[in-house]
Amino acid sequence: MSKSSRRYKSAPANSCSALPVCGQVRMPRPRMLLCCLCGVLTVTLLLGIYLSNDTGDINSRVHTAGMTREKLSHKPSKSSTAQVQRLVSQVDRMRLWETHLRPILIQRLPGTPGSQAVRQHISTQLSALSAPWSVEIDSFPSPTPRGLVTFSNVLAVLDPQAPRRLLLACHYDSKALPPAPESPQQVFLGVSDSAIPCAMILELVTALDVQLKALAQQKSPVTLQLVFFDGEEAFEEWTATDSLYGSRHLAEHMSRTPHPPGSSQNTLLQAVDLFVLLDLIGAADPLFVNHFDNTARWFDRLIVAEKRLHKLGLLSSHPSEQSYFRKDIYLGPVQDDHIPFLQRGVPVLHFIATPFPYFWHTMEDTEQNMHPPTVENLTKILAVFLAEYLGF
Repeated sequence: MSKSSRRYKSAPANSCSALPVCGQVRMPRPRMLLCCLCGVLTVTLLLGIYLSNDTGDINSRVHTAGMTREKLSHKPSKSSTAQVQRLVSQVDRMRLWETHLRPILIQRLPGTPGSQAVRQHISTQLSALSAPWSVEIDSFPSPTPRGLVTFSNVLAVLDPQAPRRLLLACHYDSKALPPAPESPQQVFLGVSDSAIPCAMILELVTALDVQLKALAQQKSPVTLQLVFFDGEEAFEEWTATDSLYGSRHLAEHMSRTPHPPGSSQNTLLQAVDLFVLLDLIGAADPLFVNHFDNTARWFDRLIVAEKRLHKLGLLSSHPSEQSYFRKDIYLGPVQDDHIPFLQRGVPVLHFIATPFPYFWHTMEDTEQNMHPPTVENLTKILAVFLAEYLGF
């Protein structure tokens, strides 16, 4: 029994000594009844507020547990042969290369006009689609070995109100490399690192525009988010503070942002089902390995998609049914933009060529050393993966 209740208990007869000046002050009976009634109402009101808050917390915890369960038990749809053929027919290699990739093949150092031009290109391509992408430039200053630099991530969400998200990401900045003595005018373009992954993502959402528009209209519980990170590359030597500027910033921001707005239990980071990161793509004969046990079933879907498209004759320059994705090889962890998300418990599917291509971080990472049929094949495989994960 609470103190509030105890104070309304009647005193025993002849107990005036227990109460100061009890014999000198005598409260009229109607007033006493009114005071008791007010006390009861106050206790009832406080108890109602407490129970209401407690119920809200319980509901939030139940919602969080339910969302986690849905993420872990999420099952992809199975596309028919006709659906697969239609999906891959929508991928256009020429559009990928000339419309999406070509404008990115410039120097893209953070905080420079080249970086701004590529951001504008990405935003323009997304805004031209019929699907209702919500595009945002996430700019922030950060200290670097070369002074304070302003970085800008490009974020796009198909349905910002959806409870859960499949996050597809790459980085668009290029590394600052000194020019070679024999070619002082040449700049590092980072075609595989990571202009082509950016172009692949733009081609994917362009090829799947009709389906993504329909998905947004259906108010599906799982939506698609795109992230084009700035500042993945180190300015000097790779360290915890000189690298991953954009991803460190965004992971922290998402971990502090309630989702849906006003939620006291859930954040944007918790809304991410799966973080799919593309990097170092473009060379012929790449090898992709599974990096994390908790997302092995999604890596399996890439294997299945590759085999299926090969058997249907929908991949070019593809000699065997399993040329790209292998689970029987592991070459060790890779530091990349997934790390700040992985450290916060987000499941990661790392789509990166390992071993790294021979031209990694050299002036040889050029368009001439890329293999367009491979880029097209991988884009087709990802188109099937996205369609089956999102259920269209």
